[in-house]
Amino acid sequence: MDFELSPRSVSLLVRLQDFMDERVYPNESLYREEIGASGDPHFQPQIMEDLKQDARERGLWNLFLPDKRWGAGLSNIEYAPLAELTGRSPIAAETLNCASPDTGNMEILAMFGTREQQERWLIPLLGGTIRSCFSMTEPDVASSDARNISTSIVRDGDNYVINGHKWFTSGASRSTCEFAIVMGVTNPDNPPYQRHSMVVVPLESPGMDVVRTLSVFGYEEAHGHCEVYYRDVVVPRSNLLGEEGGGFAIAQARLGPGRIHHSMRAIGMAERALELMCQRAHVRAPFGVTLADQGVVQDWIAEARIMIEQARLLIMRTAWLMDTVGSSGARTEISAIKVVSARVAAWVLDRAIQVYGAAGVTQDLPLAYMYARARAMQIADGPDEVHKRNVARRELRKYEPKA
Repeated sequence: MDFELSPRSVSLLVRLQDFMDERVYPNESLYREEIGASGDPHFQPQIMEDLKQDARERGLWNLFLPDKRWGAGLSNIEYAPLAELTGRSPIAAETLNCASPDTGNMEILAMFGTREQQERWLIPLLGGTIRSCFSMTEPDVASSDARNISTSIVRDGDNYVINGHKWFTSGASRSTCEFAIVMGVTNPDNPPYQRHSMVVVPLESPGMDVVRTLSVFGYEEAHGHCEVYYRDVVVPRSNLLGEEGGGFAIAQARLGPGRIHHSMRAIGMAERALELMCQRAHVRAPFGVTLADQGVVQDWIAEARIMIEQARLLIMRTAWLMDTVGSSGARTEISAIKVVSARVAAWVLDRAIQVYGAAGVTQDLPLAYMYARARAMQIADGPDEVHKRNVARRELRKYEPKA
């Protein structure tokens, strides 16, 4: 395994570090203030638009896309440290046009979209002029088993008619959100993994009703996690992505890179939490002894460093495998890092909050918000239990008794 970064990746890392220090960290508070002053938790602050323009001018744009036709053309190994760095700030990924759910939607459109679909939806997404949402999870079924997804996408001549109930359709609250990618059943009589398809649905389509946004531990994500009803929504058949019955294949193509990107950013969250914990430990002295000299705090810091290093190495191995044998050859490792990264981030953030005491749970620090994100990651994109089951099944398969 070779984890050495290319000269280009090193150069981008230096530029990104400068951008984070000079522009991102200093404006985290302003970003929150502008949203608060608007009275709308899904308001797009001007500072975000300013940061996006700055990032683009610095050549820090669409770094996540490995397809050179559309993105930076970086390998997973090259992108890993960049994604980790953006994880250190809640607002960084969006400034680089590297935020979900748009990243996954851009990947789908780049891989499976027709030329017409790419011109209409992919190119504006790449330019950062519009946003998008992804509509897969349903509240009425166990969506961790995607075979349960029941939204119907019925062919009617040259159109599809969509009926269903979704939630956690992330991204639908933004005023700039133009379309959803919706997964539903097109071929109910097919085998289980060939029943579903994905279609593009413009948000202004009659019958698409965004009824509310869902908070996560009380936090309203800027792009919104939305509950949506589709009632006889009609779209042309030309809005189909890939082939009918190919929804599962597209979902796997989307979720593999998405899971590793989330994992990389989770390590960034953990690193920032550890950094803040160490800074606090040196300046707080309850009962006349600094926290840095308290054995329990030293133990937390040591455990945090060990866990972060272990998780990062597993992520780099996974990135290397994805670069060399593809996502299908790295399925076990992708599941493993999905579990490990969120667990590590939540553990380190929890200890950092404890070191800060009351301040740790307030909006004055990013810790509480990051903790909410890290804890939610143990459910999003497949709960930990499903990923651990997948790892166990592949491990057990090696030792199956021969008939």
